[in-house]
Amino acid sequence: MGRNTRKRRTPLATKAIAASAALALGGGGLIWANFYASAHESDNQSWGGNQTKAATAQVATLSCPDVGQKLTNVPAQARTEVAGELANLDRQITDAYQRLATTRDAQARDASFVQNSILQPLQDRRKVILDRIKLEITRVGGTAPASLDTLATCTAQNANQTTAGGQQQGGQQQGGQQQGGQQQGGGQQQGQNGQQGNLGGQAGNGPVAADFVDITKVQANVKAKPRAGRNASTGTFTTRCGVNANKNHNTDNVIVAPGVANGAHHLHDYVGNQKVNAFSSNQTFLQAGTSCQNRSDLSSYYWPVVRVQDGTQDFDQNADGGGKEGNVGRILTPVQAQIKYVGSPRSKVVAMPQFLRIITGDAKTTTNGLANANAHWSCTGFENKVQLTTQYPICPQGSKVVRTFAFQSCWDGQNVDSANHRTHVAFADANGNCQNGFKAIPQLTMRLVYDIKPPTVQNGQVKNAYAVDGFPEQLHKAATDHDDFISVTKNGLANKIANCVNRGQNCS
Repeated sequence: MGRNTRKRRTPLATKAIAASAALALGGGGLIWANFYASAHESDNQSWGGNQTKAATAQVATLSCPDVGQKLTNVPAQARTEVAGELANLDRQITDAYQRLATTRDAQARDASFVQNSILQPLQDRRKVILDRIKLEITRVGGTAPASLDTLATCTAQNANQTTAGGQQQGGQQQGGQQQGGQQQGGGQQQGQNGQQGNLGGQAGNGPVAADFVDITKVQANVKAKPRAGRNASTGTFTTRCGVNANKNHNTDNVIVAPGVANGAHHLHDYVGNQKVNAFSSNQTFLQAGTSCQNRSDLSSYYWPVVRVQDGTQDFDQNADGGGKEGNVGRILTPVQAQIKYVGSPRSKVVAMPQFLRIITGDAKTTTNGLANANAHWSCTGFENKVQLTTQYPICPQGSKVVRTFAFQSCWDGQNVDSANHRTHVAFADANGNCQNGFKAIPQLTMRLVYDIKPPTVQNGQVKNAYAVDGFPEQLHKAATDHDDFISVTKNGLANKIANCVNRGQNCS
């Protein structure tokens, strides 16, 4: 795995972040019921470069096919090497996006610059990695997808082609959970402020005004939960693991990029298991401590941090995964983090298997589209009425921002992970049923509450914006929010959770 060593940025990037700070723009009632059917300038200028010059650029970001999601049948013997090569693809996109963001002058002078100097070289480099992936799969007797060669080509994406605001009308999630009200709200915001002329944000890669909406102006869009059947499992199990007050952070992702430092390219909060990084193993998890009050809960719960872009910086402003990759601003610690397991409206649940891994949502929805999006943004006092996927809420005075996650609640009964980290688990259908031989498991739900001064939108610009960390080319869109989980328990806790839920009890 030596070839996955992260390349260091040039000193220019460090200087760029400092420069971009000066350009800053102005510096419960949780709906568990709704979660059953949820469904990812000159060459020496900064990420954002000169805001005025960025406004004239046609290209907002790069869109590359998500190779990992196409690899549904990688032999187990090849998965570690393939995961490393997928991390190399992510690194290539990050580097290409930095090139895009720091060459606005050249792009303005030469209409073919992006294609010839960024996209074509990126395609050539991707072909090399795709060939390696095919080799790793076939070396152990597997069959690589025939379409793999077609995934080398990336395209330039304009601002109005991303999932900003209400522009993407296909934003319904599985089961149609996020529909008309939210999209209408997005349209209202778009109509009031118009399409943004630059990429916004303290680092020049978002968010923009269209990424925010006044939640009081969004129509209600929360559907009622499925009706509970005779065999429903109606209990709950709450585990109290804190809010990451001890600031356990890193930019790794041991699920998607094991053995690769900075594999996430953005910063995570970790609660629960305290020894999670790119190089952790199942044995590491079992030997670690936990932030959970229940000492038998060694599970890892982790999510991208939220930052407020008010002109401030944080400890990682010059670090990979932080300011060097467009994740800037002051990191916010949740004021509340609730982790709860709930049951199925249709059946009893089976215990989660040890080391089950689940990712919910899609960190790359800006370029992938919303098929796997599972972001839920709301405000206290509004959670039973409005849940947003493609926009961040502007909450009224006295109300706090709420992020909620509902993980897949159906398991294939055999695998604790899959090649694309999706196909071994699934969401229940709109009625709460698991399909195709999948078994119901306790559904992990999480609710994170943040005390955030409401952003303001003036003259098409957002001041004091907040945003979730992400891959730099994803432009900090709200829909890219996602959450990760590794189930690690001892002393029979997994069975205790399932039994509590099945008996209709409320346990902790």
